[in-house]
Parts: sequence; C-alpha cells; structure tokens
Amino acid sequence: MAENHTQQKHFVLVHGLGHGAWCWYKLIPLLECAGHKVTVVDLAGAGINLKEIGRDVLTFHEYTEPLLKILASLPPNEKVILVGHSLGGMSLSLAMDTFPDKISVAVFITALMADTIHKPSYVIDQYLESVPEEQFLDTEFIPSGTPEHPLTLTILGPTYLSSNLYQLSPIEDLELAKTLLRPGSFFQQDLSKAKKFTNEGYGSVTRVFVVCDEDRTINIKFQCWMIENNPPKDVLEVRGADHMAMLSKPHEVFNRLLEIANKYA
Repeated sequence: MAENHTQQKHFVLVHGLGHGAWCWYKLIPLLECAGHKVTVVDLAGAGINLKEIGRDVLTFHEYTEPLLKILASLPPNEKVILVGHSLGGMSLSLAMDTFPDKISVAVFITALMADTIHKPSYVIDQYLESVPEEQFLDTEFIPSGTPEHPLTLTILGPTYLSSNLYQLSPIEDLELAKTLLRPGSFFQQDLSKAKKFTNEGYGSVTRVFVVCDEDRTINIKFQCWMIENNPPKDVLEVRGADHMAMLSKPHEVFNRLLEIANKYA
C-alpha cells in the first residue's frame, strides 16, 4: 500500500449518474482505517435522498445542492479532497466554482471534466456524441421535467450495466447496483443555458485525473480527449479497472487517493 502520512485528511466522495453514496462502500473503510475522515454524499434524487429527479429536482444546481451544503458547512480554514466519479465530475466542477477556497485538490476518477471556455454542457455533448447509439443497449432516455425546465431521465439497463460499467467488477456489486440504481439525468438542457465555469473559481483549484484503462463507459480515448481539452495538474492511472474502479480495483483507487492527498493536500 502507498505510504500514509499521519496527518488526517478529509475526503468527500461524489457518485455518478444513477448511483449513490453506496457505491463507495469498499473505499470508505480503507480511508478511515488509514486515519482519514470520509464524507459520502447522496446527490438530490440519488441513493437514499428522498427527492425525485424530474419532479422535485429540475436543475443541475438542485441536483448538486447536497454537496454544496456540505462544503458550505465546513469550519473556516478546513479544506477537503473532493473526489468525483463519472457524471460526479460535473458536480465537482460546480462545487469548485462555488467554494474554491474549501478544496485542496479535486480528483476526477474517469469523470466528466469541464473547461472554462465552453458552456458546462459542452463536455456532456461531446461525450454523448462519441458513444454509438447501439452501445447504450437497454438504457432508457425518457423526456421529463416541466416546459420551463425540460430534462431527460436516464435509466441504465441491466445489460448495459453488466457490459459497460461492471464488466470487471464482482458479480455481487453488479447485483447491488441493479437493486439500488435510480433514474438519473445528464441535465444537458439545463447546463446548456448555464454560465461557464470561471478561471477564478473552478480554474483555480488543483485538478488530478485518474485514468481507468478498461472503462467501456467513458472509454480511454474520451478520457484522453478531456485531459487534452483542459489539462489537469496531474494524471494517474488505475490499471485493469472498469468504469466502477472503486468496486473493481478498490485498493488501487485507495493508493492513488493517498498519493494525491500526500502530494497536494
């Protein structure tokens, strides 16, 4: 395992589309046993959060509000290591733009990583255009929201999960996901009208990208495109990880997070 410096760090872990705080269950005890504080968040309408996307949650800001509240509640001078997975990278970006002084480093684990040149929806548009329609298999895209706030619900199907997200993860984790997954949204329409992330906020926070070489959801080519589009401070890799790296390679993700914490926090 990576060397653990004794100073306690505070990790805040943010899940991806349709998932919840539950997907970090293997990583939480590893970080806590190494002496660190861990906060996991259910974004609005995800995990055990009581709201519902498309009914109570219509904008990306509303979706990200539970994370923003955590950062707003931090004591003065406390900084966290913010870790986002998949679509969670977009919530990281909004949090970085809103509370740059509360974050020592933001870690994007095969996560959507925006820039400050285009609208926030740009990276999502590019991603969805890069995926062949047939790859979504039994995933459903359902119009929802209101005339003022239209959105598309995304429901990840079991075949898509087993073929693209969890293909290298233990079968128990795939079954857990089938049980706990909820409808999510990319909030593409809302983010296409949002202001750009700023250089003073989002751009001022140290970013590290963690590449997962066996990811079939956000594949290696698109991960590299995001890194070139808006280069982070550092790039690390978890080899042999599918999209759900925290489940297929939890110890390797743990080691990478300790490396990042010791270097940048």
